[in-house]
Order: sequence, then C-alpha cells, then structure tokens
Amino acid sequence: MASAVDTTPLVGRADLVATARAALLDDVAPGNTAGVFLTGESGVGKTRLLHEIGGQLSAGGAVVLTGSCLDIGDASPLHPLRQALRRLDAHLAPAAAASVRALLGVFAQDSTGPDGAGALLERVSRGLGVIAGGRPVVLVLDDLQWVDRTTRQLLLYLLAGLGDLQLSVLAAVRSESLQGAHPLRRVLTELRRLRSVRVFDLAPLDRTATEELAAAIVRAPLAPEAADRLWQRSGGNPFVVEELSRDLRDGRDDLSDTLREVFLARVDALPQPAHRAVHAVAAGVEPVEHRLLAEVVGLPEQEVLAAVRAAVAHRLLVGSEDGYRLRHRLVAEVLEDELLPAERALLHRRYAEALTSAPGELHQARLAHHWRLAGEPERALPAAVAAAEEAERLYGYAEAHRHLSVAVELSQGRAGVDRAALLGQAAEAAHKSGEYARALALLEELAATDSAPPACELHIRRARYLAAAGRSALAEVEYQQALDAADCTPGQRATAAAHLAELLLHLGRYADAGQRAREALALAEQVEGATTEVVLASAALGFSEAYLEDPDAGLVVLRRALDTAERAGRPEDVARAYLHLAELLTGPLNVIEEGVVVARRGAERVAELGLGRAYETRLLAIATNGLFRVGQWAEAEKVIAAALRHRPSGADAVELLLARCRLSVGYGDVEAADRDLDAAATMLAGGGARHVIPLLTLRAGLAMWQRRHDVARHAVQRGLTETRSDDLVILAVLVWHGLRAEAEAHASRTVAVDQNAVRRLRDIADRVAGRSVPAARPVRDVVDGYLALCAAEVSRLDNSDPELWARAAAEWDRRNHPYPAAYSRLRQAEALLARRRRTATAGRLLRQAYQVAQGLGAVPFTEEIRGLAGRARVELEERTSGRAETPPGAGEELAALTAREREVLAAVAEGLTNKEIGQRLFISERTIGVHVSHIFDKLQVRTRVQASAIFLRSRVSVSDT
Repeated sequence: MASAVDTTPLVGRADLVATARAALLDDVAPGNTAGVFLTGESGVGKTRLLHEIGGQLSAGGAVVLTGSCLDIGDASPLHPLRQALRRLDAHLAPAAAASVRALLGVFAQDSTGPDGAGALLERVSRGLGVIAGGRPVVLVLDDLQWVDRTTRQLLLYLLAGLGDLQLSVLAAVRSESLQGAHPLRRVLTELRRLRSVRVFDLAPLDRTATEELAAAIVRAPLAPEAADRLWQRSGGNPFVVEELSRDLRDGRDDLSDTLREVFLARVDALPQPAHRAVHAVAAGVEPVEHRLLAEVVGLPEQEVLAAVRAAVAHRLLVGSEDGYRLRHRLVAEVLEDELLPAERALLHRRYAEALTSAPGELHQARLAHHWRLAGEPERALPAAVAAAEEAERLYGYAEAHRHLSVAVELSQGRAGVDRAALLGQAAEAAHKSGEYARALALLEELAATDSAPPACELHIRRARYLAAAGRSALAEVEYQQALDAADCTPGQRATAAAHLAELLLHLGRYADAGQRAREALALAEQVEGATTEVVLASAALGFSEAYLEDPDAGLVVLRRALDTAERAGRPEDVARAYLHLAELLTGPLNVIEEGVVVARRGAERVAELGLGRAYETRLLAIATNGLFRVGQWAEAEKVIAAALRHRPSGADAVELLLARCRLSVGYGDVEAADRDLDAAATMLAGGGARHVIPLLTLRAGLAMWQRRHDVARHAVQRGLTETRSDDLVILAVLVWHGLRAEAEAHASRTVAVDQNAVRRLRDIADRVAGRSVPAARPVRDVVDGYLALCAAEVSRLDNSDPELWARAAAEWDRRNHPYPAAYSRLRQAEALLARRRRTATAGRLLRQAYQVAQGLGAVPFTEEIRGLAGRARVELEERTSGRAETPPGAGEELAALTAREREVLAAVAEGLTNKEIGQRLFISERTIGVHVSHIFDKLQVRTRVQASAIFLRSRVSVSDT
C-alpha cells in the first residue's frame, strides 16, 4: 500500500525530511551511529519518505544501501542487506564493485559454531567499512516489521557502536503489523531511549496538505464539495488521497478495485469478533458509544473489548472518550457491498432498538436514520420530525431542513400523515438555511396538494423566498397579490406590508418603503403578537427617515427595532435589524467605521442563531464594502474569505460576489472581476437596482481599466435605463462612471465621445443634485462628493480644470475615502501639467496619490500614476538627505507593504508558488500574481529570491532588536 514514489509530489513532509537528514548525516560525529525509524499505518507515505531522505543523504556524500524486508520470517537471513548490496553493485565501477562482491561472499560462508553469528556480524561490519571508504554509510530498510532475526541482530550490533564505521539506519515500520509479542515492538521501545535514535510516528496529512496533494494530481484546485468528500473518505492517508484523486481526475465515481481490495484484505485479517465490530461501526452513526456497540454486536463485555482492541491495533478503528470511529470513512463504503441487504437491515434494526431502550435522552436523528435503513419508514417518520423540531429549537436550520427532507420523502404515499404540513415546514427550514431554490420547489409542491394554504399565505411565502433568492421584481408582484387577495386577514396584511417595505428598501425606493412601513405599523397595531411585523416595518421606516429626513431620528427607530428583536428572540428579526442598521451606517450616513463594527458584531450574533449561511454572509459583505471605502483592502479580503466558506446562494451570494469584484477591479485582477460579474449577473434574473446598478457600475469601471470605453458607456446607459431607485448615492456613482468613460474616450482618442450620452448624464447629475437638497445632510455630503467628480470629469472633455479636481479631492478627504481622493489628485496633477503650471505642486500631488495607490495595492491606478510621472519626469519616491549614506534597514524596507502584501511575501519566502499561496489565503492565483508584482515594485527587486532575502533579513533585524 505504498504510494507511488516518482509520480506524485511530496506534500506536508518537508520539515520531516530536513530533520531526518540532519539526524542521519549532518549531526552525526565521525565514528558515531544514528538511527531514524518511521512508523505509521499503511499508505501514510513511509516508502516515499525513505526515497526522498535517501536521495538527500546520497547527494550529501553518504553511501546509501537500500533494501526491503520480506514477509517470510527467518527463511532468508540478511536478505535486505544482500538486496541492497546487489543494487549497489549494479551501479559501481568494476574496481569498487569488487569490495561489494567480497562482502556478498561472506554470506555464503558457514557461520555455524559457538562464535558463528558474532563473527559474521563482525565480518559484515568490516566489509561495509571497506565499501564506505571513509564515507558515512546509511542503511535504508523498508517494511522493517518483517525483518529477519539476523538482520535485526546486525542493526542492534551496528547501532550499539560495536562496528568500525560511521553507520546510520533509516527504516520504515508498518505499525498495524506490530501486534501482540512482535519482537520489533520491544526493540523500538528500547531504541526510543537512545539519544542517537529518533522514532517518528507519521500522522496522516492535515486537510490543507490533503487538498494540495489532490490538486497536484487532478491538476486543478478541487471544488469545495469535492474537497470535503475527499477529506472525509481519505482521512488524510496519502495513498488513499492519491487513488481517489486519480479517480476524480479520470471521471470515475466508483471506488477503485485497488482501494477496495486493500481495505477488504485488512478487514479480513481481523479475528472474527473484531470483524463483526468493524462492520457494526461502519453501519453506525459515529461516534458509536461502547455500550451501543456491545448491544449491536451481541458479545460479552470482555470479547467486545478484545475485538475493539484488535481493530484499533490494525488501524481500522480509533477510540476516544465519546466512542469509536472508522479511521477511514472509505471502509464503510467498502463494507457496505460485503453485507447482504438483510444483514444491513438487521444491523440498523439493532441500533434502533438499542437507542430506543437506552436510558436518558433519545437521539431522534440517529433513530430516524436507523429505522429508515432498517426498512421501517413508519417508525422513522416521527423520529425524523422530532429530530427537525429538536434542531430548530437549537437554531440548527440546516439540520432541520435535512431531517424534514427525509420526512417528506418518507411521507410519500403514506396514509394518515399530514404531508402538506411537512412540506410547509421543510420549505421554511430550507429558506432559513439559505437553500432558496429548494424552498421554492417545496412551496410549489405544497401549493399543488389538496391541503394547500390559502392564496394570500402562499403569495407571502413565495415572495419571501423569491426576495431571498435575489428575484426582487417577482417578489414585489407576489406581495402586491397578497395584499389584493380576498382571503387576506389583518395579520397577513400587516405581514405582507412589512415585508414589502423591506423589499422596497433593498430596491432603493426609500420613499415607497417608508409609506409601506407606516401602513404595516398601523396594521400591526390591530394584531396581537405581531412582533416580526413591527421589527421589519420599524427597520424600513428608520432607514427611510434617516435617508430622506432626519438621520438621528431614523437611527433611534432602527436601534429600537434591534432592541425589540433581541427581546423577542426571533433569529430572523434580529438578523434583519442588524442588517439594516449596518447598511445605513456604512452607506448613506457614511459613518463607516461604526458601521463595520456593527456589521461584524451582527455577523457573530446571527451565526450564534444558526443563520450563518444567509445573514452572516450578507453582514460580512456590508463590512467588506465599508472596509473597501476606507482603504482597508487587505482586511476586506480576509472578511470575504471568511464569508465565502459558508457557500452562500441567492442574494447573499450576489452581495459577496459584488464585494469581491470591487477588490478585484481595484487590484487589477481582470479575470477574477469578470468571473464574479458574470456569476452575479447570472444570479440576478429579476433583480432590483440595489444589485443591478452596482454591478453595471463595476462593469464600467473594469472596462475603463481595459481601455474598452464603449463597453463602459453601454454598461452605464443600461443602468440608467433599466432600473429605478431613490438611492441617490448609487445613481451618482453610476453617473460619475459614465462621464469618466466619456472623458477617458476623449483622452485616448480611440473612441469618439458620445455627446448625446454626455448631455443625458449631465441632465441626470443635475436631477440628482436637485433631489439631494431635501435629503438628510450625510446623504447630501456623499452625493456632493460624487457630483464634484462629475463636474471635474466634464471639464476633461474640454480643458481639465485643476480647481475642480482640487475641490473633489477636498470633498473626499473630509469623508475619509482615500481612493477617490487620490484619483482626484492624479487628475489635478494631470491638469496642472497640461497647462504647464505649478509643476512642483503637480509632483507633490502625484507623490501623494502614488503613496495611497501603493498602500491600497491598486495596481492599474498605480500604473497610470507612474505613466504620467514618467512623461512629466516626476520622481515618485522622495529622497531625503543622508539616505544614500545610511540605507534603511530591512524592517523599514517592508514598511511600504500592506498587511496582505506582507502575508504574501512571507509565503513567497517559504518557497510557495502563487497557486499554493492562493489556496492558503483563499484568493485567486491571479490576484496573488498582482500582489507579487506590487511587492517587487515597492521593494525594487526583480526576482522572488531577492524579495525573500529582504523578508528574511527583516526577521533577523527584528529578532536582534
């Protein structure tokens, strides 16, 4: 079960290889001996390590003798040494080979008599000394568990220093073979006490190394689902990882015959009681408690203990305080086909009966699982429903959805079961766990039953699920149909109005949202216990008031809604209240730092409430956008990576994709930005302005960096034509991008300026300015900042006005938005240089913009600044007096790097590739390439080696201080 030596990369063992080489060669004094023994289960990579370490020892000048022990006991004395000498003989010159053949001849001599064995060992030792010729000798032995007695004596003789040469031993031992009174167990125990001997117990690979090995074999990073399944099935065993990865690469779903036969052989080698115990654990839900296992296998206590001990010794089971698990879940797949259907059903029946008879709390989820597989759905169904209710009490909505899905399946065609109620519960659980498409499908199945809910209720639920899935236009229609339905009760009207107010808020129609929110609150006053409706309507009303009228009053309403939600304890109400508060602070009110704190605090809270996949990801997207605006791009990357681990769907996924795209556009990662925009557009069928306008704005921004000004123009015009929004901020951003696209077209002279588009954009900018007058002051301030950019961009179409750009820079400085402030300074410098005025001021402005761009990691922006500076002969790096005489220390050299760039540089210094760094930091390989280029620019180096040297020098200087 050894891994293929030459065809796969060595992963996760580099430190061990270095340690073994040092122990066997570098740290061994002349005349001394050393030993390194590698122990571990089959397939853990021992043979591969012997090959790697042996190669390094040979390159270091040692004579390496490599042999393998045979599984035939003492029938072939000194077989591994003979094999090693024959291999050496085949690669030596004739003169040197004579010494090897002389030593081989020693084995043919009679060693009987009282001193025969001792004399043989002494002659072998002398012969090895002749072959070595003063060089260290390393004896590499594989499968040492099968070592013959004579070879074992020789190893002990040489390691005891009784020979006349410097000898080291490197050996691998299959740990599951060392059972009972195996003589090597005692030998290894004794050897562990010697300072010159190191024994390493090889553990399986961790998850990161497992995915790295698999990606190397598949030749592409694994999808998250495939990576999860591989990890669960392999347990990190390299041999199993390699086999499964080859199957994955070649498109095979079934388990390979190689793996199947390997595991079956190991199970078949067990004593019969242990065989039964492994089959039972494979059929159970891990961990299987000792008491439960004893009842299922039906053996006396001592026999159960002996059986488990044997299975653990053979590396098939692992035991802990909470019970027993299979070392590899793959064993369960193999054994499933080895039992007859009736045998499997009997095992599951025994588990169900044992669980039912157990004192204390009943494990409903396990009970449902075992009764279902025992072929008794009528007993599994109530257990599945009870398991779902238990999960919902603990806010485990994903688990509840899974159990209810089972219950729906079990209820098919069964009399006396309220299938409609199960479908309704399952749909709601799917919605809460972020499975929006599944929720809609279950709801449609419910609507087709004879016991379907009234039309109004169906409209409300369908609208909620559609809104969560990002299909806002359809959701709005459904809410209106609910309000118009004849069977709509006062409570349902309050619910529909409150949810519709929230939807309109998300669509950016704040005035409409406020009106609906007031209607919902009036309706809720007539309904007892309408807490959810009050929270939703209050959040929408508070946001609307803060945006349109009075920020302070609106914030008070929103914070009160959050307090109400927390007191009521409904998870979704708490999540929505946090969501609206964080959006208001980071968006219209521009209190970004506080908004980021609220978003992150809310994300932690909703994760506690079991809504991580849906609301936590949305809150983290809000935090990311806030961090982006204040220039903390590296921190924003980390937040996105954390959110994406939830694998969100629907509107939640769109929020994250757009947030990540903003970073990619800023970094200049064109491929990643394009990919995210395409994915978001695919998911936005029926989406509203809240998502569509930012998406088209990003599309325009990306196209401008690509010099595709006509594409940018088209994206902006689509945004102005196809959507409706009261959100003056996102409209102002879109108009700025449109005017910037026309200005860029004018400057490039590659695309003609569209004067009609310019007139339309200027008209819309004027309308935005007029509509912002009655808006709340913080909203007006942000809108004024974008309108200042718009006015300055218009001036570029004729003769760029430096004063307009200075005004824009001042606007954004006041709001602590470093990127648009730096962009304004670039354009101000450009205008000054074009007029051949105040070149010193232009140089200062370019240096300020360059410093911000470098700090952010904004590569395209940096390149544009460099291009202008180069044409104007402006030095971007200010030189201080005395700098040439006293160069900065390495720590100062790294001061120019952002936090993310330091992380990337540390990984570069480890020797990792861009792909490996991307996998570690959860960002694309191309983005890593952008970071590396940026690092080279800042450190003024050309190679990874030079950059690594600066990083390592920095660590030394820090440690010296």
